[in-house]
Amino acid sequence: MTGSTDGPVVVGVGPAPDDLAVVRLAAREAAAHGRGLTLLHAFNWEAALVGPSVAGSRDAAEELVARAATAANEVEPAVPVSGEIVEGAPVEALIRRSPTAFLVAIGDGGMAGCGACVPADAPAVQLAARAGCPVLVVRRDPPPPGPVLVGVDGSPSSRAALDFAFDCAARRRARVIAVRAVEPGRPDDDVLGALVAEVGRQHPQVPAECHTVRGDPGTVLVEQSRSAQVALVGARGDQPGRGMLGEVSQTLLYHAPAPVIVVRGLVSVGAGGA
Repeated sequence: MTGSTDGPVVVGVGPAPDDLAVVRLAAREAAAHGRGLTLLHAFNWEAALVGPSVAGSRDAAEELVARAATAANEVEPAVPVSGEIVEGAPVEALIRRSPTAFLVAIGDGGMAGCGACVPADAPAVQLAARAGCPVLVVRRDPPPPGPVLVGVDGSPSSRAALDFAFDCAARRRARVIAVRAVEPGRPDDDVLGALVAEVGRQHPQVPAECHTVRGDPGTVLVEQSRSAQVALVGARGDQPGRGMLGEVSQTLLYHAPAPVIVVRGLVSVGAGGA
């Protein structure tokens, strides 16, 4: 149940100071899932050609990748690390790489502390909307050692997110908190407990809690994420070419303090596909 059955965790590497924090968390994710780590740097040849030295720009790119590899090895020395320098814009490069990746990781660019000023073309939003595999969006502040949070609404997309959440929790030795938010005035069909029990049978060692909460789904999950080590949500637009995100996944990307995994590009077994 992955974007690629044997793909690595792929992380975008750039010159921003926060990028090394993204690399470190991506390395931990690769270690948890038994994957290699690929450091992807997008090299802008057009800009290099108008600079004083193409060789100097290429050297700088290779230095960035080498620095990122050192950071990854410091936190997870057993994870195989490779580097790729490709031509093009960073987000487009990650999108092109995503169908052969297990997961792609990117920094949030400060979104979580930006309030209502997040542009729709923010790199993390574009990647989460268009990638062909799950997308990890990393925050500037490290997460607490809390549970794995997942939003569930009964859709195939959320079922895929629940499957992925149990797998993540099993590898982290954490518990799952499954939350279903029901808007005021709408009936509760009580699907959460049965769905969590069904998926949980595949991971009997993972403790799980179910919470059905009245309120706006995005607001509820943002509040619940404050004590989570990672929050997972289905993309709702599970065909990558459509460039779609649901309202709840967008709200989590914009406002959740925890790292967010937008689960897309997966087929949820038993749910008829995502």
